[in-house]
Amino acid sequence: MAHPADRSAPDFVPHSAEAVREHLTAATALPTFLAGAGTLTLAERRLIVDQALLMLDQNYVHLPLKSAMYAVNPVQRLRVLHRRLERQTESTKPLEWLFHAELSEIFHSVRDLHTNYLLPAPYAGKVAFLPFLVERYEDAQGEHFMVTHVAQGFSAPGFAPGVEITHWSGIPIAKAVDLNAARFAGSNAAARRSRGIQSLTLRPLVMHLPPFEEWVTVSYLDADGTARELRESWRIVDNNLLPTFVSAAAPTGAALAVGLDLDMDEANRAKVMLFAPKVVARQQALEAGEAAPEVRAGEISSSMPKVFRAQEVETAAGTFGYIRIFTFNELNVEGFINEFVRLLREMPDRGLILDVRDNGGGVIWNSELALQTLTPRRITPEPTQFINTPLNLRICRRNQDDLGAWLPSMEQAVEIGATYSSAVALTPEDGANAIGQQYVGPVVLITSARCYSATDIFAAGFQDHQIGPVLGTDENTGAGGANVWEHKHLVDLLTGDPETPYRPLPKGAGMRVAIRRSLRVGTNSGTPVEDLGITPDIPYRMTRRDLMEGNADLFERAGEILKGLTPHAVNITNATAAGGALRLKVKATNIDRLDVYVDQRPRASVDLSDGQADVTVPDAATAHSARVEGFAGGELVATNTAQLN
Repeated sequence: MAHPADRSAPDFVPHSAEAVREHLTAATALPTFLAGAGTLTLAERRLIVDQALLMLDQNYVHLPLKSAMYAVNPVQRLRVLHRRLERQTESTKPLEWLFHAELSEIFHSVRDLHTNYLLPAPYAGKVAFLPFLVERYEDAQGEHFMVTHVAQGFSAPGFAPGVEITHWSGIPIAKAVDLNAARFAGSNAAARRSRGIQSLTLRPLVMHLPPFEEWVTVSYLDADGTARELRESWRIVDNNLLPTFVSAAAPTGAALAVGLDLDMDEANRAKVMLFAPKVVARQQALEAGEAAPEVRAGEISSSMPKVFRAQEVETAAGTFGYIRIFTFNELNVEGFINEFVRLLREMPDRGLILDVRDNGGGVIWNSELALQTLTPRRITPEPTQFINTPLNLRICRRNQDDLGAWLPSMEQAVEIGATYSSAVALTPEDGANAIGQQYVGPVVLITSARCYSATDIFAAGFQDHQIGPVLGTDENTGAGGANVWEHKHLVDLLTGDPETPYRPLPKGAGMRVAIRRSLRVGTNSGTPVEDLGITPDIPYRMTRRDLMEGNADLFERAGEILKGLTPHAVNITNATAAGGALRLKVKATNIDRLDVYVDQRPRASVDLSDGQADVTVPDAATAHSARVEGFAGGELVATNTAQLN
């Protein structure tokens, strides 16, 4: 019998979906892949360590926090590594994977998924995978680990979604998850354990070395309760079937406003490739300008299928809208917001379930601009701060068009010794309130421990502006509170500076660093997001039925919450000009007072008793816009704007 690692392609590939079949055929066995890895010279290793030391010492905004919280000193560890490299020769240098492992461990020690060492070729752009997915649920007997997805075409005796994993390569599954969790950076226990589960079967190699084991032995109970074992080899494949984030974009605008867990983004794209090939087919058709395959019954078609999924869900409490935001990782900010608004308008106004679980973030502008569409309240974007260092000051001086708002406080820090710059929002406040409320029903937000970065910021803004309750499947979100820049962007930002300390990295290696930390607003004003994350208002534990029946119990719980919330709505149903006055007909739900603004100026206020009002505003026949604000018990609860001329 052939050794599992000797197969030229996994057995399931010929039976996989057409959209991914050819791509998966090129997957290689782990030993074959490793045979071609390792080409860094000693000089290239020294350069990588030099640049890592520079970024962590001079750019890393969370260094004081991480050193205090976790009793780590990554800068000193890099100095020690650099000294060892100085004593090595080409003949005495250790194996390359040991170099990558040590450097990765130094970066992981700060438990920050924004601050990473990105492995060079041939690791970059690859993912190690097993053809199934494991997830966790709880019941009265405790926690369970279950197979929830199997790649199309893969089969083994009694192995299918729903089987329970008992051991992983001989280790009880809960212990195996904990061991995995200790290896992967995460800002809190919930985040680390969640990633420990995911990494059982998926490991993007841009962040992590390939698995040490060539294959795993999975012990499981089939549908009849029979104990079985499966031995499956790790495979390596390019992770490029769905478009990646355009990280090579010029370091201006949206490219400088990124908050992304790259590991989560890579893992999510790999999951789509392996377990949702219809999304791949739809994305490919859209990019080719072809007719896209039809979506599932009840699902609303989206022009951004890798970003959104929308549908109506029926629960015992009623029928509600549901939008899943898989990522904020889209440089076309206007396109992102327009598509989100379009989907909101397709939702029933009785209530909306907004789901950002496992969303690794992306462009912070997308996350903060989206908040205004869900609330009548004015949005205050989260402010951000640099750590004050001579190098950060030089970067801001040379790039004042984008970074000038932080510069005065950084100049002042030279005199007063402040650790951080002043706090300035990345998202313009006018833009965060430009289009206003677009969905008038109550909203509940679902989060998980794999929410990170821009998604942490979105969840914080949702909670801080009291848009609705947060329903969390974990104790908190992933707690990534920062804007992240890549090393290549730092190189570009000081292009032309004869004294720039940045040097291009060899063979596709990379690094990322949390450059500006974010602070919460409202009643949590000044609280950092990093390491703390967002604690849900309502905790929830996933059930077996959730994993097997499309979140059935989770939706029921969300429906119960929405049913208990009072809907508020206000709408300008007609606007006419007559006799020099503007006459508005307004219909409202659960509103007792109406304030009217014409061309942004307050012009009238009326009390409501029957949900309708006719408002006449004198000397306003030529007005360009009218906005009505609805109040209940003195609290602003709904708004609507009409463009007139």
